[in-house]
Amino acid sequence: MTRVGTLAAWVSLTSFFYYLRRGEILMLGDTVAHINIARRVFDSLNPGPLQLGTVWLPLPHLLMIPFLLSDKLWQSGIGGSIPSMIAYVIGVVGVYRLVSSVLGAEENTRAAAQTGAFISAFVYGMNPNLLYVQATALTEPLYLALFVWALVYLAEFLKNVEGDPAAKETAIRALRRAGYCVACAEFTRYDGWFLAGAMGVFVTVVAVGNCSDRRSQRAVLKFLVGIAVAPLLWLAYNATVYGNALNFANGPYSAKAIQERVGAPNPAAQNLWAASSYFLKSAQVTLAVGNWGRVWLPAAVIASVIFVWRFGKQRSAVVLLLLWTPLPFYAYSLAYGWVPLHVPMWWPFAVFNQRFGLELLPLFAVSAGVLVANAIVGRLAVQGWKVVTVAVVLIGASYAFVWIDKPLCWQEASRNWQMRRGMDMAVERAIKGLPSDSRFLMDISEHVGVMERLGIPLRRVVSNEDHRPWVRPNDPEGIWEQALADPGRFVNYVIVFEGDLVDKSVNRTNLTLLEEIHATGRPPAHIYQASPMNQSR
Repeated sequence: MTRVGTLAAWVSLTSFFYYLRRGEILMLGDTVAHINIARRVFDSLNPGPLQLGTVWLPLPHLLMIPFLLSDKLWQSGIGGSIPSMIAYVIGVVGVYRLVSSVLGAEENTRAAAQTGAFISAFVYGMNPNLLYVQATALTEPLYLALFVWALVYLAEFLKNVEGDPAAKETAIRALRRAGYCVACAEFTRYDGWFLAGAMGVFVTVVAVGNCSDRRSQRAVLKFLVGIAVAPLLWLAYNATVYGNALNFANGPYSAKAIQERVGAPNPAAQNLWAASSYFLKSAQVTLAVGNWGRVWLPAAVIASVIFVWRFGKQRSAVVLLLLWTPLPFYAYSLAYGWVPLHVPMWWPFAVFNQRFGLELLPLFAVSAGVLVANAIVGRLAVQGWKVVTVAVVLIGASYAFVWIDKPLCWQEASRNWQMRRGMDMAVERAIKGLPSDSRFLMDISEHVGVMERLGIPLRRVVSNEDHRPWVRPNDPEGIWEQALADPGRFVNYVIVFEGDLVDKSVNRTNLTLLEEIHATGRPPAHIYQASPMNQSR
């Protein structure tokens, strides 16, 4: 596994420096948002854990904070990429260990276990879309790593739970580690909540027939309580701070609210079959383009049959069926959760939320390894190298076409940046000419990247994140509210993007327009100089 980890680290760094040199790790708006949520925890007018917000789960941002203490790592975006890159390497190693462990535990495939594990790690680690995403601050690499390792430890638990006392001790330790991974996954993405439910049911069923001693029963109970606590803590946090336990789901910054404002078409709305089809298609096109993609799904289905049939007597292999859990979760989310997903070959012929498809990458990677291992069983000396060569060539060709066509996750990020670039760059040019110690009033929901790229500390920006949500129904003593009422008391300049919160609420009485900025396809922006209300203009 050390060699696999070393190779994965080299691949990760190579990909990262490629995209960094091209200035492409901060193209997607979500990437910039993740970085600045983490930065606000210590660099804002109201620093502290409440700056973590409500919609996105907190673990990815907490892991970024140590790296974002450096202004250079913040401005460049590197501080947000580092946790993703580490998670990518851990994920590659996890896929290798999962497959080698499961195949190695079955006598018929033990000799081919390392080969199958290598193929799985190759499919996972060399995926062009994942290689772009892991170079950014997005949360998918971290979640996938936790997902895979939760299954590694769950398989280890099942392998030892029926053994002697020493084996049972190993099983208890593995179950504890699986619980840690699931809990962290629950604090990373909401996919983890569904995974926790599936694993909780799985472990409970196994425990009923195999955990007769009290130590094992306590371990199972701790596991179930542990994976239940994480969502409950998040619900309690939302209820306490925002007065709504489901604020992340139906609040002003939720996917539902954004969808209602933006109005992006959702071709899978209220249709589980369509939602499943779009998600599976997005998963396939992360691995291949054109007809190549049609091979991966049948391969995964065949491998799943093998999980059940060949390893029927080895319970740990059934864990691999949990690799399918993203499918029901995303099918429901797309159909009923106000989360649209677009793929370029189906209506509306666009790319949106394409990275969701990466959630099935572990399934496809493990399936490839299982199929290769089974193909060479009994013929290692003569034909094994041929099977491996053919597999590597086919996988390499599949990925080569993705590189030629450009990874869709990269395409989505590039188009997102092109939509923001004109306005952001124009505002940056205007701000650069202002005094270096200036303070600003600004809605940072969409344009916080302007301050990041210029290196302006967020503590010099009064923003919509500086209000106190627990003070309801209004907060006349809040900095945000006071600055909107009398900008000149708190800031030197006001940046207004037409239609944003500042535009709707700021008192313009003592504002002097300095510049009006227009960019193709975007509402205009205005930069004002502010004077206190008790000061003559």
